[in-house]
Amino acid sequence: MSVPCVAVARERGEHVRELLADADVIDGDHEITVDGDTIYIPVTDAERVPSGLGGRIERRDAPERDRPKTPAEILGFEPSVERLGDIVIVDEDDPDRAAAIADAVMASDLPCETVLNRASPIEGELRVRRWDVLAGNGTETVHREYGHEFALDVAEVYFSPRLATERHRVVTQVGADETVVDMFAGVGPYAVPMASRGADVVACDLNETAIEYLRENAERNGVADRVTAVAGDVREAATEYADTADRLVMNLPHSADEFLDAATALAGDDCVIHYYDIQHEDDPFGPGADAIRAAVGDEYAVDVETERVVRSYAPHEHNVCLDVRLTRTEP
Repeated sequence: MSVPCVAVARERGEHVRELLADADVIDGDHEITVDGDTIYIPVTDAERVPSGLGGRIERRDAPERDRPKTPAEILGFEPSVERLGDIVIVDEDDPDRAAAIADAVMASDLPCETVLNRASPIEGELRVRRWDVLAGNGTETVHREYGHEFALDVAEVYFSPRLATERHRVVTQVGADETVVDMFAGVGPYAVPMASRGADVVACDLNETAIEYLRENAERNGVADRVTAVAGDVREAATEYADTADRLVMNLPHSADEFLDAATALAGDDCVIHYYDIQHEDDPFGPGADAIRAAVGDEYAVDVETERVVRSYAPHEHNVCLDVRLTRTEP
């Protein structure tokens, strides 16, 4: 059967395979094949293949592979599960059903060390939740995303693997000469890859545990010299880093508007803000754009460059991102 494949030199095959796995585009239904000095890696969607791999996309006949034993094959139904490093997360109110899914996950060929069930919604100022450990014995893991590694403890920090594509979209806009302030940085899923692109990043977070992981992740990914980790409220750091930012990441969708005064203080003469918001589907982008314009007043011209629905958040509500360019006006 003809499927899209990434064709690369054989000696680069494992490295490229890892990058494709991080991007979650490997076609697990078909075998990787080799022809001479070229390796062909089947992918599910050619358009989602990361740029800069040094190969080419071509369609090629690839044999179907024997599928491993899955939790669904054991259970007789497809469970709703989410992978985060070597942790599998389920979201079940019925404890018996949750336990059955955990048993099936551990008995399957799915790489997994721990199965967790969500025991609470995201709570508190630090945006963490409680977990029930259904199998295994830990909540710490290492998550891989677009070629980077992030150590984290899901019981101590906020992290969503579902936002990987959105993070990558923003990261690829960053230039090597930029100064970036990540205002709610967590363990560094924006800050670390931005620094890998050559930017100098100031990364702030109230959660001191998240900042400890961020520092570890900057070291782990070889960018500690370009990441300044700040534990505390970004509003308190705004004076020290005032007028410096070429780019601001405001990924705190429930209350980012409360920090727009700090964003205005941090922004340089020409600054892009990635502003995350949650709004009703009838007007998902207007309230955020209006809030930004009100905060900057006459100090900046405001140009909304991108309006993007990131995901559905709740019935009739969207998690959205506005990429907004601020250009300082003449005094």
